[in-house]
Amino acid sequence: MKKEKAKTDDAHGRANLSDALVLFGVTGDLAHKMIFPALYAMAKRGTLNVPVVGVASSKWSLAQLRKRATDGIKQFAKIDDRDALHHLLSQLQYVDGDYNDPTTFAALKQALGNARRPVHYLAIPPALFETVIKGIGNAGMADHARVIVEKPFGRDLASARELNRIALSVFPEDSIFRIDHFLGKEAIMNILYFRFANSFLEPIWNRNYVASVQITLSENFGVRGRGAFYETTGCLRDVIENHLFQIVALLAMEPPAYRDFGAVQIEKAKVFQAMRPLNPDDLVRGQYAGYRKEPGVAKNSDVETFCAMRLFIDSWRWEGVPWYLRSGKFMAETVAEVLVQLKPPPQRLFADSSPANCRPNYLRFRLSPSAAVALAARVKRTGKEFVGDQRELYLLDEQPVKETPYERLLRDAMSGDGALFTREDAVEAAWAVVDRVIKKHHPVRRYKIHSWGPKEADELIAPDGCWHNPVPGQAVA
Repeated sequence: MKKEKAKTDDAHGRANLSDALVLFGVTGDLAHKMIFPALYAMAKRGTLNVPVVGVASSKWSLAQLRKRATDGIKQFAKIDDRDALHHLLSQLQYVDGDYNDPTTFAALKQALGNARRPVHYLAIPPALFETVIKGIGNAGMADHARVIVEKPFGRDLASARELNRIALSVFPEDSIFRIDHFLGKEAIMNILYFRFANSFLEPIWNRNYVASVQITLSENFGVRGRGAFYETTGCLRDVIENHLFQIVALLAMEPPAYRDFGAVQIEKAKVFQAMRPLNPDDLVRGQYAGYRKEPGVAKNSDVETFCAMRLFIDSWRWEGVPWYLRSGKFMAETVAEVLVQLKPPPQRLFADSSPANCRPNYLRFRLSPSAAVALAARVKRTGKEFVGDQRELYLLDEQPVKETPYERLLRDAMSGDGALFTREDAVEAAWAVVDRVIKKHHPVRRYKIHSWGPKEADELIAPDGCWHNPVPGQAVA
């Protein structure tokens, strides 16, 4: 019976696999820098066994596309397996045409041949999503198919709702894969595992023991020539509403009822729905000195390159616990880290362990550039006096990264595993939290490059202490 069930499950798994990958925008930067290196990695592992059909309006030949793919792999990965490269290039096809022309989709359907379960990857500007999704539907290529949509999933709540409406008019929700490469990072996935694979956390993982939570994602470089793009986006949309909110959801969610990606998505959506909508005073927006001189940036730009916020989650577990989030360009370090600040002991038996003299115990998640988990505890010094120091129990993950985020997410989407993707209700709930401050906010504050942002961010967190400024490296003494 077990063998028969295994055969049935295996057959079901094969039936659920996509039998072709369609890349809209195949000649663009995303495909060049991220997707082709990911496909090459899949070819090396023997997991890319379907046609890859590129679609664009660049008037290229197939030979040009293969050259572009090879160049992307050479620049952003490493060509160390010529057989895998040859296999990938042999799978490539190209359809050239205007997305507004039905004949383009007819040509795509012909190129797909006998494929009946393609996955359509929209590596294109959001302005083209509606045109391409409707083109796929009108050509009869949506049945049993999937679609991958790149972030941003809208620019605000209204546009997110409209994008979801368009996608759902052609594809069912479980066939829509909203991709955020941040969720494919090993260190991000480890948050979920660490929380629910260890029993010692649950008794203290609540408002009774947690004083505050800080999340920092900083970069020590500027917009790197992408000023025109950043003028339309800003740090709040580009990083916080998606990347940092996803980290919050993994830290704050309740245990899923069962081991399934649907159960995880349900609990994450509940976190977004419980977030208190932000007001202008909950937000500090900054702009690094010199940003207005970047190409493509308005001389009087009010776009934020730094954002810090105070967030509350109105749930039984987290009521009253402040969550402090910040991210920015041209900051002191390139690092991503979470600090879960614990409350001090209820009775101060030792003067040197009072909050006035030191930071209370905490749990620290290093997300990048290396992955680590640290628990800070006070340890007595040798001698008669009851005086100690806070030391970290430090777990460093030095395993080599086996999969890049895009490789992992592409593989999951092609097999129908939605665990690392985002659902419609979660997208809209997250936008609802920031929708008010997108439209109404205080002016940006100038900050020096290679600093930790404007002083107003320090004032924001002052009622609950100070920012933990991460430093790449090992344990903190």
